[in-house]
Amino acid sequence: MKKILTTLVCAAFLSSSISADIIKVELGVGAWAQASSGELSYADAGIKATDTSKEDSKTQAYLWVLLKHPVPILPNLRLEYVNLNNNGLATGSFKNFTAPTNSKTTLSVTEFDIIPYYNILDNTAWITLDVGLDLKVADIKYEADAVVVDVVTTDYSDSVAVVIPLLYLRARVEIPKTNIGLESDVKYISYSGNTIYDARAKIDYTFDIKLPIKPAIELGYRVQKIKLEDDSAGNAKVDLNFAGVYAGLMLRF
Repeated sequence: MKKILTTLVCAAFLSSSISADIIKVELGVGAWAQASSGELSYADAGIKATDTSKEDSKTQAYLWVLLKHPVPILPNLRLEYVNLNNNGLATGSFKNFTAPTNSKTTLSVTEFDIIPYYNILDNTAWITLDVGLDLKVADIKYEADAVVVDVVTTDYSDSVAVVIPLLYLRARVEIPKTNIGLESDVKYISYSGNTIYDARAKIDYTFDIKLPIKPAIELGYRVQKIKLEDDSAGNAKVDLNFAGVYAGLMLRF
C-alpha cells in the first residue's frame, strides 16, 4: 500500500506541473466506527437455525482513491477498500454443522470496490454528478466456535470470494466562497428478493494552501445493507446491516 500511495503522489506532482486539467487525483484514508445488526438463518425440513448479531461496534480502516481524466469517451475510476465484521451467536442445525445454544460466530468481509464512472456534471454551478458501475469484490469468511461437524465437536470455518455488480451514483456540492463540500454516494442492486446497498453522506473541508497537493478532512455516516435469500442452499438467508460514523484525512491534487 505504501508503494501505491507514493506512486500516486509522485504522479500527481508531475501531472500538476504539466497541466492542472490533464488528470485529477483524490485519495482518502480513515476509520469507520461500524455497528452490525441482523441475523443469518437456515431452514431445512422444518428445522430452523439462527445466527443473531451481538450488535457489537468495531472500528475498521478504509481507503479510497479517485482518478479523473479529460478523455470523454473513457470512464474515470474510483477504487475503495474496507472490512466488515459481525460477531454473532448461533443456535441450531445449519447445513454443515450443528451449533449448541449461543455458539460464538464471526463473519468478516473484505471489500474491494472497482468503480468505472462518468462525470455527468463536473463542478458545474458548484455541482458534481457521477454515474457508473461498481464491481464489489468481496472476500467472505465465516467461523463458528465449538460446533458439531460429523458428530465431532470442533471449530468450523468456510470462505468464498464473489464479485457483485451494483449501480453507482455520486453527487457533490461545493459551497460557494468556502472550502466546504457536501457529498453523498450510493451503490445499489436488488433482484429476486436480494438487496445490497452501500450508502454514504459526508461533509469535508479542504485547507487552502499554496501547494499542488491540498489536504482535507472528512466526516460522514455510512450504512451497508446485505439481504440475501439462497433457496438452492436450503433456504439460507442473510439480513445484516453495518452502520456508523466515519472520519478521515484526504489529499486533493
